[in-house]
Amino acid sequence: MPRTIERDEVYRQLTPIFHALFGNPSLQLSDAMTAKDVARWDSLNHINLIITVEKKFGIRFTTAEVTRLQNVGQFVDAVIQKVGSS
Repeated sequence: MPRTIERDEVYRQLTPIFHALFGNPSLQLSDAMTAKDVARWDSLNHINLIITVEKKFGIRFTTAEVTRLQNVGQFVDAVIQKVGSS
């Protein structure tokens, strides 16, 4: 049976991941936020972010899926979709 997760729950679980990876405990996530908005969000930390989120939610993203993500809102939507299909 597919699991369901609410958008606010995804944000609650993503926030400490972002805080730890980017070394900024005051970082406030928003749908429109992109890598350009976050210090230290480079290609290596992007990979670390994807891997950490995959482990946290028990999901896997394809390279094509990751490439299409343009902001945090799309990332949250992708997590919700993946959780719902697992």
